[in-house]
Amino acid sequence: MPKSLNKRTPKPHYDVVLIGGGIMSTTLATLLSELDPHLEIAIFERLGRFARESSAAWNNAGTGHSAFCELNYTPEKEDGSIDISKAENIAEQFEISKQFWAYLVNKNFIRNPKEFISSCPHMSLVFGVNDAEYLRKRHEKLTQSILFKGMEYTTDHQKLQEWIPLVMSKRKDNEVLAATKMDLGTDVNFGILTRKMGRYLVDHSNVEVFLYHEAKDLDLQKDSKWSIQVKDRLNQHKQEVVADFVFIGAGGYALPLLDSSDIPESEGYGGFPVSGEWLVSHNQELVEKHHAKVYTQATVDAPPMSVPHLDLRIIDGKKALLFGPFAGFSTKFLKEGSYLDLPESVNFKNIRSLFGAWWHNIPLTKYLVQQVAMTKSQRMQHLREFVKDAKEEDWEIKVAGQRVQIIKKDEKLGGKLEFGTEVVVNKNGTIASLLGASPGASTAVYAMIQVLEKCFGEKMKNEWKDKILEIVPSYGKKLAENPELAEEIRNYTKEKLELEY
Repeated sequence: MPKSLNKRTPKPHYDVVLIGGGIMSTTLATLLSELDPHLEIAIFERLGRFARESSAAWNNAGTGHSAFCELNYTPEKEDGSIDISKAENIAEQFEISKQFWAYLVNKNFIRNPKEFISSCPHMSLVFGVNDAEYLRKRHEKLTQSILFKGMEYTTDHQKLQEWIPLVMSKRKDNEVLAATKMDLGTDVNFGILTRKMGRYLVDHSNVEVFLYHEAKDLDLQKDSKWSIQVKDRLNQHKQEVVADFVFIGAGGYALPLLDSSDIPESEGYGGFPVSGEWLVSHNQELVEKHHAKVYTQATVDAPPMSVPHLDLRIIDGKKALLFGPFAGFSTKFLKEGSYLDLPESVNFKNIRSLFGAWWHNIPLTKYLVQQVAMTKSQRMQHLREFVKDAKEEDWEIKVAGQRVQIIKKDEKLGGKLEFGTEVVVNKNGTIASLLGASPGASTAVYAMIQVLEKCFGEKMKNEWKDKILEIVPSYGKKLAENPELAEEIRNYTKEKLELEY
């Protein structure tokens, strides 16, 4: 048995406690154990396996989000120009993730990278003259950056037939379509990656992993350490664990855990749970006609996380096609959570934020109601905008994971809905929590380095500096401003991760 599972109970004190067994906690645990192997670290996961929630393969799109295809990262400004600043930032962040994974492979901490990452072109596809012009301008602006070097653009039906034959089948010759294609795109199985890191931590590090252990209340002690109530869900045993530093990476449950800490920085935060559903096809005849992740624009009033896309997925060595996401609604904060999660999250500190966000997002509420009420046949109609001759018998509905969208305090609106990922840290840097859903797992390494900078700032500048540069060679530099370094880094990660673009 793994060493951590031989332990009946956790120790009473740890230097670091990480709550949740997803991509975020395993990434932070791996970084910390590399930066200081003497740290005593514990991970508490309430389920019986790592990566059962948001990090699970079918609970996300598996897109290595690098802003190659996501049009909401490149808005058109009032003067008609395209703002690529967010796209560049996200592209940089994914390059950091790839460097970290390449380091783990190079050190032989994890093996067989093809099991969790595969080359898969990322494409944007739009319909109509106006959107084609937007995409042309976007391509022109993006390709001025080294991070988007090699991106192709076309409106030519013959070229599109080569790129996306499944989508181009039955199209009329006079139909205006435009697409961009980036061969550097990837498909990532974050579930397998998380479990590979977890296995390394269990077998070869000082990190102790406790499955079926749920962290509940967090209380700040007089000595500035954190008291955590931990429940062994198998043996119904409860105990107190004290930690110098706590990271909350518990997906949707991060919000109530953060609230229990009573830190001032947590005040006003609320959460709105959104689930997702996919149409999935395992018909290999269809699969062989679509080797790309193809994103288009979100419909009016739809949240950015609901951008329609038709993707190749490679899960456990098997190829499938995925279309969606279609929004769903549940009051659970996790897929394996409780229906009381949403009502129990409402309190005097965040009720104004929640009401304000709801009042100013009534169109979004209407959109979600419409999505929830959709039949499979109605979902198929949306798919047929991509695949003209899609047959209902070739596709099945698959429920994805739960996401909790952040609701933040806002002086004017009362509260506003946020669609990004946010790290919340107290002023002493003794507790950090990750909130939000997108771009999520793809930028886990960047997000966890942010946690290290905010909570272990002096060490990052001094004794940990050389090691972090070994792990992430571009640390502290912008690849967009260093073309030679960008090429060097991409060649390095391509080789180590056995990518084939």
